[in-house]
Amino acid sequence: MITSLKFVVAGALAIVATASDAQERRSDRAFTWEGNVPAGRWLYVRNLNGPIRVERGSGNRVEVVGTKRWRRGNPDDVRIEMKKSGDDVIICAIWRENTRCDEEGYRTRGDGWRNGNRNNDTSVEFVVQLPEGVKLVASSVNGELDIRGATAEVEANTVNGSIDASSSGGPVKASTVNGSIVVKMAELGRGDLDFSTVNGSIEVWVPGSLNADVDMRTVNGRVDSDFAMTLSGRINPRHIRAKIGDGGRRISFSTVNGSVELRKQ
Repeated sequence: MITSLKFVVAGALAIVATASDAQERRSDRAFTWEGNVPAGRWLYVRNLNGPIRVERGSGNRVEVVGTKRWRRGNPDDVRIEMKKSGDDVIICAIWRENTRCDEEGYRTRGDGWRNGNRNNDTSVEFVVQLPEGVKLVASSVNGELDIRGATAEVEANTVNGSIDASSSGGPVKASTVNGSIVVKMAELGRGDLDFSTVNGSIEVWVPGSLNADVDMRTVNGRVDSDFAMTLSGRINPRHIRAKIGDGGRRISFSTVNGSVELRKQ
């Protein structure tokens, strides 16, 4: 039997157990990979407990460094794997022997996290040097995503952590649950875009030539836009449906506790 991602998420939350401040937190640069990912292809970096930071690479090769940090438990129980799928590269931090990871995410067989060592507080921090033109999927469960060096399409997803993602190309999609989102992109691509959180604000910067149908909603916060909009339906300061320019693509913004801002670059 294959359990769904929600069991992996639950297990990841469980391993972030509190530790005494008196315990020294140790670290180990446990993983380094350098190789070629052609422009237009995907690099997937997946994590369960720890941040992902992406910088612009100076050459034409990807470099990924994974550093483990822990106070207790055995960091050797956490493995970092690299695999290829055609020209795409997938790098994952994995906490359980019966967990597998691919382009679609994590898969755990059997009882999954219930049979694991929940006292292992090991986290992994990934630092990525990203060459021009390489597309990126960055995902974590407990960890922020800081993506500064992208030049192509980006998908950024976490559960507990903020997202700060910018691309001199694009498009960029982002979602979290507990954390704010700041996104900047120079290109919107052709598809729809979604930005969502529950506890946090959303701030998205797009080109001034935007044509889109937007849906911007919050419960506790405000909605603001640099663009002139043609409103649809009733005026609601916390929920706006509107057309910008000629309309077309759909862009959705959703939060509960926080503001929503659409900004013009």
